[in-house]
Amino acid sequence: MNEQLKVRQATPEDVPEIHSLLEPYADKKIVLRRSKDDILSYIGNFVVAEIGGKICGCGAARHFGNELYEVRSLVVDPSIQKKGVGRAIVEFFIERLNKSESKSWKLFALTMTPGFFISLGFKEVEKEMFPEKIWADCLKCAKFNCCDEKAVLFQADDV
Repeated sequence: MNEQLKVRQATPEDVPEIHSLLEPYADKKIVLRRSKDDILSYIGNFVVAEIGGKICGCGAARHFGNELYEVRSLVVDPSIQKKGVGRAIVEFFIERLNKSESKSWKLFALTMTPGFFISLGFKEVEKEMFPEKIWADCLKCAKFNCCDEKAVLFQADDV
């Protein structure tokens, strides 16, 4: 990539582009569908990746309490996948958590691509470790009874 990749906190002005990035993945049941209003309500959880000022990826980190965070809504424009955009977003979240006052945080994801997260230092774990996630989101998912996602976890003490 010739132009500089930049990850930054999302703003309300980014909502239409975030929504446009998420929709094709929601159609394929890779991420949960998010309305523009929902994205706006949780804009503080979102970051965007830009190349040359154009948004090319996004992700959110949801705080479940007790120092537990989830990487969610992580998508990259299909035309530039495997170029480090997703990695940069996840590393942004880890860096931000490392700068926080807590030294015992945990960051997890439910994913169909556990290898991507494992390459970033996550470990595969059992989904049952995250009842907060199951009660908050999984019950609403069309794949609840036939989930094909793996759980991965990165802990502060793994740094």
